[in-house]
Parts: sequence; C-alpha cells; structure tokens
Amino acid sequence: MRNYDEITAFLGGWGPYQRLIFFLLSASIFPNGFSGLSIVFIGGIPEYRCSIPGNLNLSEPWKNKTIPLVRKGAELQYCKCRRYRLDVIKNLSETFPDPDFLNFSEIEREPCLDGWEYSKEQYISTIVSEWDLVCNEDWKAPFSTSLFFIGVLLGSFISGQLSDKFGRKIILFGTMAVQCVFSILQVFSPNWEVFCLLNFLVGLGQISNYVAAFVLGSEILGKSIRVIYCTLGVCISYAIGYMLLPLFAYFIRSWRMLLLALSLSGLIYIPLWWFIPESPRWLITKGRVKEAEEILRFIAKKNGVTAPEVLFSDLELEDMRAKSEQSYAIIHLVRTCNIRAVTIINILMWMILTAGYFGLSLNTPNLHGDDYLNCFFSAAIEVPAYTAAWFFLQRCSRRFTLSSALLFGGVVLLLIQFVPSDISVLTTVLVMSGKLATTCGFSMIYVYTAELYPTAVRNMGVGVCSMASRMGSIVSPYIFYLGVHHKFLPFTLMGILTALSGILALFLPETFNLPLPDTIEQMQKIKGFKCRGMHKNHYHFDKEGKLERNGQKKEENEPSN
Repeated sequence: MRNYDEITAFLGGWGPYQRLIFFLLSASIFPNGFSGLSIVFIGGIPEYRCSIPGNLNLSEPWKNKTIPLVRKGAELQYCKCRRYRLDVIKNLSETFPDPDFLNFSEIEREPCLDGWEYSKEQYISTIVSEWDLVCNEDWKAPFSTSLFFIGVLLGSFISGQLSDKFGRKIILFGTMAVQCVFSILQVFSPNWEVFCLLNFLVGLGQISNYVAAFVLGSEILGKSIRVIYCTLGVCISYAIGYMLLPLFAYFIRSWRMLLLALSLSGLIYIPLWWFIPESPRWLITKGRVKEAEEILRFIAKKNGVTAPEVLFSDLELEDMRAKSEQSYAIIHLVRTCNIRAVTIINILMWMILTAGYFGLSLNTPNLHGDDYLNCFFSAAIEVPAYTAAWFFLQRCSRRFTLSSALLFGGVVLLLIQFVPSDISVLTTVLVMSGKLATTCGFSMIYVYTAELYPTAVRNMGVGVCSMASRMGSIVSPYIFYLGVHHKFLPFTLMGILTALSGILALFLPETFNLPLPDTIEQMQKIKGFKCRGMHKNHYHFDKEGKLERNGQKKEENEPSN
C-alpha cells in the first residue's frame, strides 16, 4: 500500500511552489533569532557607581574619594555597591580641602542609599539602569531571562498538542501574533514585574511558532527536501535574525525603542497568511479530505503538472487515519532497558547542549572587545555550523561526528582559562570555536534523535528531549552570571559539560544509512550496556538494512513482536 510520500510524488520534489513555501516558512523564523536573545542588549549592564547627591556641594577631588577603590584581579576599580558614609565625608571636606593626605581605610561604608549613576557611553537605557537591577538586585536580570525560557518550556509542551488539534497554520500565525503583540506591550512595562510576566508570554509564543513552522514545512515539502529545510532553511534563517540583532542595537541604544523596532518587524508577516496553506497530511487525519485534495491540486497547478484523477483510495485514507489514531504514552520511552538508556542519554545531551548554546550566546557582553561585534560574530558563526551539520548528516557517521564536535567544543572551552589576559583576541577566537562546535552539535542532535526512536514513539521522543532541553536554557543565564565571581568559571563549567556530552554520544547506536525503525523492538542496541531480561525476540537492523533477531535473519513471513 502506498504511503503519503508515494501518493504525492507526482508533485515533484523541488517545484516552484515548494521553493516558495521553503523560503516563506524560513522567513517566518527570522524574528525568533532576535526575540530570544534581545536581552543581551535590552538587559545590558552599563558601568555604574553610587550616586552622590549634589546638595552636599563636594569638590571634584572629594567626589572621587567618596567611592572606595577595590581590587578586581590586577586592577583597582571603584566599588559599585558601597560608598563612604556621606555625613563623615561632608564633615571632613569642610575641614580638609585636599583629601589626598587622609587615611580613608577607617571610615565606615554604607550602601548606595541615593541610587546609582550609570554610564551613557554604550547604552542610553536598559532594564538594568531603569529599574536599578544591580548589587543586591542583580539576580533579577538573569531571572527575567529564565522566565522567558520557562515560557519556552511551557510552549514546547503545548504547541504540539495545539497544532494537532487546531491545525499547523492557525497555530503558526496565532503564536506569531502572541510573540509580536506581547513584545510590543513590553515596551510600555511600568516596572520589572510586568516586564517579566510579558517576557514569559513572549517565550510561550516564540517556541510555538518555531515548532509549528518546523512541522508544517516538514509535512508540505517532499522527503528529499526535509533534511535541508530542517537544517539550512530553518536554522540559517534563525541565525540571520540573530545577526540582525546587534545591527538594530548599535543604532538604537534605548531599550524601549530597540524592543519596539524588533517587535514591529513581526507585522510584515501578516500577508503570509494568504500564501502558506494548511498541511494536507493534517487535514487527511482529521477527515477533511476534500480540503487536502484542493491544496494538492493547487500545488500541482502551480508546479505545472497534472494531478491524477483520483488521489487517494478509500483503503489508503483509512490506513493513514488509522496510523494517526495510534496512541502511545510517555511510559513507552522507558519501557525496555534499551529505549530507557537511549532516552536518558538523549535527555542529558539535550540539556547540556542547550545550556551551552544559550550560555555562550548570552555571554557575549563579557568578552573582550566591542559588544556589538562580538554578538554579530557569535551569530555569524552559526551559518558555517549549520552548513557543516548538513554536510555531515548527508555523508558521515552520526555517532562519531556528533561526539567529535562536542569533544572539540569542550576542549576548546577548557583551554580558555590558560590564555594570558593580554591576548584577548585568542580568548574570543576560542569562545567562537566553542560556539561553532556546540551549534553544529545542537543542529545534528535533532536529526539523530529522530532516527534513534521508532516511528511509534518518534514524535514523543523528540518532544520529551526538547522539553528537557528547556531546563538547560532556564539555567543558562546563571551560567554566564558565574563570571561575576570568577572570570573563567562559566567556560570551565561549559567545557566540562560539553565534553561529557561528547562521551555520552559514543554510547548511542549508529543510524547512518540504516532504515528507520518502526517498532520499539526494531531499535538499534545501545553500546556498552547489557540489559537483563532483554526480550528473547529482539529485532534490529543489520548493516545491509535487514531485520535480525538475536543474530539470525528474520523470515519474511515471520511477524514482529
């Protein structure tokens, strides 16, 4: 019996209409590139120090002496969160015109009771300078980013269910509207609490429209185009949007105006509603066969091909509906020893990769050099990373390629702590090399995970791993926050975790050039583990792509378990 791909093969793999859908859906990903990482500049931390009230009438030498000097590394810097008691300073200034001959070590210090002064050299305003998210309140800036990723976590959980129930197209445009509208509302946030609430809702829409575009493109485009769409199409569009972020931020230094400019760009996607169709696959599973046929015949007309008089037989429609109605629970992902080990390893790898990716992306302001250039390089490095991922996925072993990329990235990040402080360029090069390796691995693991799981639980397996990865993104803002306490601690931590994920990848079975398993029993056996009580009729694919049972070929008429 023909499957959906065979039935729609008459449309061709890369006709004019497929090319249009490819580029329109890819273009819808652009806002995701800057909405998720705009906090790099919106929450930027300018130079600051305690504010000194003007009514004290202190001379300039005395103003400079009011802030204590503290040692940070090899440098002396003005303390950011403490000052000398102003009543004492005022009395001393009236007695001693020149403060250079006084010993300030015995003067009591106090917090910045009159607020802070922020440098306007780089930013006109950020959420940090507007709401004083510094010193004892400095946890609030990374927390607002974590709330965004909590929204992403919830969006990952509900987006698939919503698109299965209401359709791919309506969820795509509905969640794009959520992302755009709540981003605009953020511009008018009266305080930090409202900003955080809206940031959570933006995260909810951001991942949902990304997933909807990913699924819709995978279902409309032909089999030969799906891999390139999922790697080069979707991912590079995300990277281009990411590269536009520092360009906007360079010319717009106020956080409210920057956020407004980024948010309004979502309005240009409204016309796409009339060009992007609903998924014919989804329509068929919902019994809306006539609508699906109309879309397929429209595509055939745009491609200049003639559609068959009868597209689907009753038997084929019944078969497709029956497959879509099969239900599996999450328990099936841990039901056997083999799939349980695969699931645990994948969850750990996804969490580490996501934490590493966003940790390095959010860490760009802490690098030496210009923040805007560093952010652009961090985005631009993703283009060769995604291209390399696509190349490796087409030609090389999944297991060894993924492991090599992650081990390389981990070692590079660990080397950063040994770079002398006067060679800042080398540090930046190593960080970007680590970002390239992490991004490459992050792109490959999507395809690899989908190939590891059988058809029966494939969507569920990838979905669970994707949800688990959001835990990594939630903690990622605090990874680079560790740099406040120790300069190299974020890189050391990320290097160790990335190298660990590279070692974990070696335990996974190989899937390159092997048929996708349909049942849990057909999954490849994991490396290095012996499972007790393994099913006596365990099937897996041999090197020739044929089913084997415990080392013996399966007979053609023998049923699977």
